Amino acid sequence: MKTNFGILKELKEGETRVALTPDTVGMLISEGLSVSVESGAGSLSGFDDEQYEKVGAKILQSAAEVWEKSNIIVKVKEPQKCEYQYFREDLVIFSYLHLAVEEELTRELLKKKVCAIASEAVETQWGELSLLRPMSEVAGRMSVQLGARFLEKQNGGRGLLLGGVPGVAPAKVVILGGGVAGSNAAQAALGIGADVSVLDVNSRRLSNLDMFFGGQIKTSYSNPSTIANYVKDADLLITAVLNPSARAPKLVSADMVKSMKKGSVIIDIAIDQGGNVETIDRVTTLENPVFEKYGVIHCAVPNIPSYVPQTASYAYSYAILPYLKALGEKGTFVAFKEDEALSLGVSTFRGAVTNEALAQSMGCEHTEISVLVGFKIK
Repeated sequence: MKTNFGILKELKEGETRVALTPDTVGMLISEGLSVSVESGAGSLSGFDDEQYEKVGAKILQSAAEVWEKSNIIVKVKEPQKCEYQYFREDLVIFSYLHLAVEEELTRELLKKKVCAIASEAVETQWGELSLLRPMSEVAGRMSVQLGARFLEKQNGGRGLLLGGVPGVAPAKVVILGGGVAGSNAAQAALGIGADVSVLDVNSRRLSNLDMFFGGQIKTSYSNPSTIANYVKDADLLITAVLNPSARAPKLVSADMVKSMKKGSVIIDIAIDQGGNVETIDRVTTLENPVFEKYGVIHCAVPNIPSYVPQTASYAYSYAILPYLKALGEKGTFVAFKEDEALSLGVSTFRGAVTNEALAQSMGCEHTEISVLVGFKIK
């Protein structure tokens, strides 16, 4: 059966990205694959239906048609409750899913025996999260832009310029997590001229960051004591510590937040997996991104890249394209066999949880994907 990819309007509140840009759709079609696009799917990212039609996509007027006619649904964010009705056993959904904090969705995927591939869990043999990376790069850099905005006095902040001026010290930016998001945040903050510190539990990563930035940032091993000391002095705190397919660890306690200066700002990039900050008890939106607690501005937007949807959509499309080509040309079984990174992204398959971290988070049985597809994954 010919593979038909489906691209939908994203329904999650505030989501402005699209899963595939017109040029990447054209690349799939040039490989003999078929792509159906819901009318208006790319409009918030700056792509109109005509651009998709020009490269050979089929424009369908309703989401129901796209779900019905597609073997593989490619999304940015996880399906919303109103979309569960379209789940079926022969369907593949490829999206950022974050199922560790989406128990109802996970149960529905299992019940309908959907093959769910979590973009955030696709991991290469070198440990790189190849589809999370581009969004982490965007989110890391955007977190500094947002932090600078919220530090402005009229936005409730301390009234600080991140980079300072000659004779006036720059603001102190503290970043928890030196991974892709954290290192990109450090790069953006340092470029503005801020005083930047990065905390991480990986000593080698800290050493690499020190070398990369030529000693221009401070690095420190992360533990409760050092976190407390750095948080207290931070003007802008950016938290970016994730455990793939599991809940993010709570690293910043309420007492630490209480110790911060009034008008300081926290940006929790890890909020889409539960967040790193104890005082963040809700997610926020692009339209209403912050709330104040203990005199500190908290930002908990789970889709920060949606502030710049065209950049983010291009980045996601280019990263996911090779995996879609493999699925379209070879089918799921062979693609999973030949590409270990892709197989690691499979969260549910044939009614079983195939991601070990997700199974632990849910307290349910874990089944190796190799058992279900009938051969040993490389």
